[in-house]
Amino acid sequence: MSRFAKGLTLVQNAPRLNRSNLEDALVLIESASQNSDVIVFAELALNGYMLQDKLHEDAWTIAELSEVKEASKNIDIVIGAALKEANGFYNAALYFSQGEITHIHHKVHLPNYGMFEEARYFRPGNQIKSFKTKYGRSAMLVCEDLWEANLLEDLEDEHPEIIYVLAASPARGFSDDGLEIESSWQKLLEKAAEDMRAEVVFVNRVGFEDGLGFWGGSRLLSSAGEITAMLPKFEVKIEVI
Repeated sequence: MSRFAKGLTLVQNAPRLNRSNLEDALVLIESASQNSDVIVFAELALNGYMLQDKLHEDAWTIAELSEVKEASKNIDIVIGAALKEANGFYNAALYFSQGEITHIHHKVHLPNYGMFEEARYFRPGNQIKSFKTKYGRSAMLVCEDLWEANLLEDLEDEHPEIIYVLAASPARGFSDDGLEIESSWQKLLEKAAEDMRAEVVFVNRVGFEDGLGFWGGSRLLSSAGEITAMLPKFEVKIEVI
């Protein structure tokens, strides 16, 4: 991706359901700072997905992420976290750069059906905004946000050049033709890239939690909707693209 002179690191890993994810993330950030401009983690990478009541113990305040701020002096960082704010808890995507947190996106659309119970524990965000980075005007979405047409219409007015999509998408719909959920995601990612004329960075976690298996398949799409890099499914992979 030409806008990243050194490279872009995608972290497709399997976060644990505890705060030790921060320590692991800092190690990966330090390593990536040698050969990348930006490192991108998945949804809730600092917490694990099935937090439920553990949210009250394990959610992070911004003040507790000072080490991530410091690390961003050497590399821009996009990471998902359960965030504790004055009015409640949010499923958030955070952007750190030059020793500061430069943007926070609160997940707007919280699934609350079937295997998902996010709306029981998190407050929803209410908007999406783009923001300036060294590498182009950017926006962040968290998983289900990409499935909502109204939100994408709002995003189109923000004119992002890069869209970061952080996901914790479980595997569903195995068939002879492949994984149906992957096919659905790919169509949405393509549409976002084409409609916004933006490059799309999709990072999805892997691993298992309480019977849920996450499929990975992280990828980079050009502004024409073409896949220019893709990570394998169902395995931990940290790759510079």
